Amino acid sequence: MKKTYLLTPGPTPIPESVSAGFARPIIHHRTAAFEKLFEDVRQGLKFLYQTRQEVLILSASGTGAMEAAVSNLFKKGDKVITLNAGKFGERWTKIAKTFGLNPIEIKVEAGETVSAAQVEAAIKDHKDAKGILFQASETSTGVMLPTQEICKLTKANNMLSVCDAITACGVFDLPMDDWNIDALITGSQKALMIPPGLAMIALSDRAWTANETADLPRFYFDLAREKKAHLKNQTAWTPAISLIQGLQESLRLIREEGLHDMFKRHELLAKATRNGAQALGLELLSKKSASPAVTAVKVPAGIDGKALVKHMRDKLGVIMVGGQDELEGKIVRLSHFGYVDRFDIVIGIAAMELALHEMGHPVEFGKAVGAVLQTFAATKESKS
Repeated sequence: MKKTYLLTPGPTPIPESVSAGFARPIIHHRTAAFEKLFEDVRQGLKFLYQTRQEVLILSASGTGAMEAAVSNLFKKGDKVITLNAGKFGERWTKIAKTFGLNPIEIKVEAGETVSAAQVEAAIKDHKDAKGILFQASETSTGVMLPTQEICKLTKANNMLSVCDAITACGVFDLPMDDWNIDALITGSQKALMIPPGLAMIALSDRAWTANETADLPRFYFDLAREKKAHLKNQTAWTPAISLIQGLQESLRLIREEGLHDMFKRHELLAKATRNGAQALGLELLSKKSASPAVTAVKVPAGIDGKALVKHMRDKLGVIMVGGQDELEGKIVRLSHFGYVDRFDIVIGIAAMELALHEMGHPVEFGKAVGAVLQTFAATKESKS
């Protein structure tokens, strides 16, 4: 018998009580029972987003909310600045082009972040840009972008900040209202700890004003229509009812833990993961601005990263993911957010130790796991 451990940056593990929520008898969405459920979920999402705005729930993956942000906020031909620190930053550029916008892309090397200085320089060169589209956490490379600084620049220059926080919301602090984030996006299969199928997006007052004159085509992803329905505790279209039932429980768990305790947990798990990987002699892809959501480590010379991921999955039952595009076969990504605790990290690093050994790479057994445990022990001692 082999047990499996899911340590990917989406989908993430699902708590037992959340799974029980999916198993509840399904209800009809045009009933008082659904409206009561939906009211609770709406308030929970506002708590998570730290906003007074309505957080709209779409039956889609996170990319659906990214598309909705573009189609609901801009006009054909608008110039926007897109920040490409990896695969999902590149996606902003592709969506913008698809809808007839004029994207100006700032691209950095894999593992690097886009600095506030680079953003400021781009704004000076493109004062007519209507918005900046970026990731708070770039999932493909494990880097954070300077969200607060970007939002200060966009507000000062009358541009919209459109933030993909799909692996950031619920992982580290992103107070939407305090930081003047104009559009904040996340997805269900990340820190919200439910399966794929829901995307969430909230707009600021400035973004809602832009929505009034936006002229790009939209039908299913019409956010004004969706907001009107939400305010009645309804959805514009048939919702993913079972996922919303599970979401209610996951939001309860988040409130129970508390936002800032949750953020501290993710920081600790990320630190332990990186200490363990480095104790194995592995190099981190991102040496600065690493995201608390996921750690990307470079595969040792002579080891095929795709084979390493496959070995851990098929032989050891520990599921991680590799790199994408130019990073394919070169990195392994281990996530540490959502329904993850200290011993998930121990298992993940132990699996990397054993898999590398079984693939012929020299390993000093226990050194990496010891570094993980020492990180946890030191944190506990510092609090005592």
